[in-house]
Amino acid sequence: MIKSELVQKIAEQNPQLYQRDVENIVNAILDEIVSALARGDRVELRGFGAFSVKARGARVGRNPRTGAHVAVEDKVVPFFKTGKEMRERLNRV
Repeated sequence: MIKSELVQKIAEQNPQLYQRDVENIVNAILDEIVSALARGDRVELRGFGAFSVKARGARVGRNPRTGAHVAVEDKVVPFFKTGKEMRERLNRV
């Protein structure tokens, strides 16, 4: 599912809201999650999961085409861990 499909689904479930308002709400939520992660904060949505950032140290990589060694700088990457309720709903038989 892509963002536009999510907006459309929420708008269908809430006919009292305009689609552009739903889109603004979804964008505001996602922007706030990104801002929190950029500050290094953890974002937890109960029953869904938690977003956090992990630091990856610098290392020496390899160019797969030439085999040459390449320096890879340290970086911060997003990380998502599913919540217990989501795992249970996905693994229901």
